[in-house]
Amino acid sequence: MRVMVVDDHPMWRDGVARDLAEAGHDVVAAVGEGRQAVRIAGAARPDLVVLDLQLPDIDGVEVISGLLAALPGVRILMLSASGEQQSVLDAVKAGATGYLLKSAGQAEFLAAVEAAGAGEAVFTPGLAGLVLGEFRRLAAEPPRAEDDGAPRLTDRETEVLRLVAKGLSYKQIAERLVLSHRTVQNHVQNTLGKLQLHNRVELTRYAIEKGLDQ
Repeated sequence: MRVMVVDDHPMWRDGVARDLAEAGHDVVAAVGEGRQAVRIAGAARPDLVVLDLQLPDIDGVEVISGLLAALPGVRILMLSASGEQQSVLDAVKAGATGYLLKSAGQAEFLAAVEAAGAGEAVFTPGLAGLVLGEFRRLAAEPPRAEDDGAPRLTDRETEVLRLVAKGLSYKQIAERLVLSHRTVQNHVQNTLGKLQLHNRVELTRYAIEKGLDQ
């Protein structure tokens, strides 16, 4: 996987880059400022960006928006010292695929990188429930008018989407439906394309809004 690391602390940034490289990933860039990350994203073309929330020039939420504008399909894993509720929700709403605290161990971090790179929502324990609760709150709001013309999903895509909304991993969905991991990923990618969504976090929110988590 091609990975870019964005963190303003040189020792931390270098350590994360080293762990990624030793795990077999291609670290295409390691930078300390948000504007620089957005500026070079198009040329570096990372599959995944490991992003600190608090940067010296612009905050992580603004960086997320800039990265997604430059590379709509890029996955973004937040790696932050802040576990404050608003920080997490702001990052996820902006389009982050996952949110991990810097207190995570190396094995947990590398597993999160793999999961986020595959488009799965990944969170430090305790944060997933926070995000799910917020999505349910948003789903209780009056539906937007443009939702009426939502694209049609196949029965299988709807079935996979329902299990995504329940928080199952791709592996668990594959086992539940007796499908291959690749087939589940393909169904999710097709659904993302039809709904014009970018990642599993947005997909989960959509599914909850449609009541598929019941």
